[in-house]
Amino acid sequence: MLFRLIARNLAPHKGPLIAIVVLQFLSTIATLYLPTLNADIIDDGVVKGRIDVIMNLGLLMLLITAGQVVCAIAATYLSARLAMGVGRAIRRDLFDKVETFSSQEVGIIGAPSLITRTTNDVQQVQMLTLMSFTMMVMAPIMCVGGIVLAMAQDVPLSGLLLVILPVLVIAIGLIVRVLVPTFRKVQSQLDDINGVLREQITGISVIRAFGRRDYEAERFATANGALTASQLRTGRLLSLMFPTIFFVVNVTSVGVLWFGGQRIDAGQMQIGALTAFLSYIMQILMSVMMAMFMFMMIPRAAVSAERIMEVLDTESSVIDAPNAISVARLDGVLRVSDAAFSYPGAQDPVLSGVSFSAAPGTTTAIIGSTGSGKSTLVNLIPRLLDSTAGTVELGGHDIKTLTLSSLRGSIGLVPQRAYLFAGTVASNVRMGNPQATDQQVWQALETAQAADFVRGMPEGLDAPIEQGGSNVSGGQRQRLCIARAIAAGPSVYLFDDSFSALDYVTDAKLRAALKPVTRDAAVLVVAQRVGTIKDADNILVLDEGRLVGQGTHETLLETCPTYQEIVTSQLSSDDSQGEPELNGQGSPA
Repeated sequence: MLFRLIARNLAPHKGPLIAIVVLQFLSTIATLYLPTLNADIIDDGVVKGRIDVIMNLGLLMLLITAGQVVCAIAATYLSARLAMGVGRAIRRDLFDKVETFSSQEVGIIGAPSLITRTTNDVQQVQMLTLMSFTMMVMAPIMCVGGIVLAMAQDVPLSGLLLVILPVLVIAIGLIVRVLVPTFRKVQSQLDDINGVLREQITGISVIRAFGRRDYEAERFATANGALTASQLRTGRLLSLMFPTIFFVVNVTSVGVLWFGGQRIDAGQMQIGALTAFLSYIMQILMSVMMAMFMFMMIPRAAVSAERIMEVLDTESSVIDAPNAISVARLDGVLRVSDAAFSYPGAQDPVLSGVSFSAAPGTTTAIIGSTGSGKSTLVNLIPRLLDSTAGTVELGGHDIKTLTLSSLRGSIGLVPQRAYLFAGTVASNVRMGNPQATDQQVWQALETAQAADFVRGMPEGLDAPIEQGGSNVSGGQRQRLCIARAIAAGPSVYLFDDSFSALDYVTDAKLRAALKPVTRDAAVLVVAQRVGTIKDADNILVLDEGRLVGQGTHETLLETCPTYQEIVTSQLSSDDSQGEPELNGQGSPA
């Protein structure tokens, strides 16, 4: 997977890739030629006392060295640019892929893991790509060239390589083999520590409110300790590699000098040839060391590549059909027939057999206990999740036959968790309609009952919004999210428990202001408070994923025991003001 991932992203860069290989080849050839020139200077210049030979060959060595430096610098520069380009392309592909995921895929892989894969895992592959061009191209050329030139200096002495190289390769290969599972464990533990840290940062106020700082510190310490232990094990294994290499290098140097000195003494070898041979032996061993260093990086990069490809190869469960049609604007006629949804591998469905219809100008409310499937039902309409049975139709079309862009362009969703993006008030509202004028933005804010507090900000529409809307209150976040949906002017409004942070007065004003805005659109409201939905044209009552009641407030009070229980439970709260009293049998008195 590693080489498939790298090759796929290198394909568009054939020109720079060829240039790097050529430059590295020239740089390595120059490096290999220098010991031969040095040997000629010693044997033909120093030993024979010929200054002219020393000067001429010395000048040639300087020129070759300068060329080698230029080629090496150019190759390294191009390698760095190419490696950064590969990293950028992989991050772009990951981002584009994750953008297509439904909530189901994000939940399976996990947000912390997706963050690690987009950052640390990509960095590992990027670093391997860089080192491959700076070392991996050079190492085989230097190794083969060094062996050939060493044998050209003295064949019998080259027999030492038959012993040295296998020993070095086997020793380092054993270390690398143990490293692979350790690197895989390290990347998984990075996911864990990112998950813990992300959760603690997000929930810091809850941790402080309940005095759980010590417990959370212990959780982080556990995850951190596990990662530290794995990295220490990795470090210990890596620490064996370089002593092993240098031990072999030093033993080889001693062997070359010992046997080479005997051959010089016997007149079978010249001093310059021994010097060149020793240089070539060092170059051969250095090339092997570079290759082994690369093999040391490959296991971790291979694990990272597997994790990256797992994301890239994951197909979203929500995609455009092959012959999906695009509709400029869908009307607000919504029909849901026997809709069901089950998570893969789950024993029981989250939703089962839900049917209802909604028309423009009407309000459909959804109520039920926690976990009854209200948000899941809402998420089926814009295809944030795909129904596993039944059909959902909008504007006379099965939503699975529509392109996602045309479907979602006709829907305004205010999610259960009000989320704002870093930017300004205007940029957040304009997410619903990028072409909205300032006047249209203010109109959306007026309807959402957000204009007053926005005017109170010194910058007005340009007031800064922090990531997640952390610099505004929960109620203000909800109203800005509602304004975002209103600015889009959709055919269907989906309010997923979007009024929970509002006080009753603001809630009532907002609902009154929404009526003229939504008169040509279907409105679906998920709510917990009966008082806020009793005037809805149709109320859906969900219980454990099933539709147990449907009708107006008055009808459900007479026919639906589950709805009666919900009303009864809220009679003592302010939500129930104006509700009819129930007799002992659970029916209206």
